[in-house]
Amino acid sequence: MGELVQFVTPLHQATSRSYIDRMVDDKVHCMLKAKEYESDYWDGHRRYGYGGYKYMAGWWKPVAEALIEKYKLTNGSSVLDVGCGKAFLLYELKLLLPELRVEGFDISQHGLASAKEEIRDSLFSHRAQEPYPYDDNAFDLVISLGCFHNLRIFELETA
Repeated sequence: MGELVQFVTPLHQATSRSYIDRMVDDKVHCMLKAKEYESDYWDGHRRYGYGGYKYMAGWWKPVAEALIEKYKLTNGSSVLDVGCGKAFLLYELKLLLPELRVEGFDISQHGLASAKEEIRDSLFSHRAQEPYPYDDNAFDLVISLGCFHNLRIFELETA
């Protein structure tokens, strides 16, 4: 079984959030719009998701460095990101290890199309709860930062 390691928490604590404002909105409408996982979710109003998820050079670098160190990744290693979104973490990994093989998938066409051009060919559309198009142990590391909490409990078994 895998190990839960909190690499991302420091990034979330680096920005302030107005939780009260988010509680008084039309939650059902906002949730339905967010569940589309397209442009409104990524780059629309904050009520629907990220409120503008842009690449910021070096933002994901501490996480990439921690993954490389913890899992002893090298230029000969391979990483799969399940629910990669815009794949900014995969891009940061490639900046640190240019020969690292990275692949990622997501259901968001907007997210995939907004990934950095340098890695876009390594990304594809796929649902996490569907069978993966890989043999077991095809990657040295499989990560998922923002995907599994969006699945229904019975879907987690196959994801």
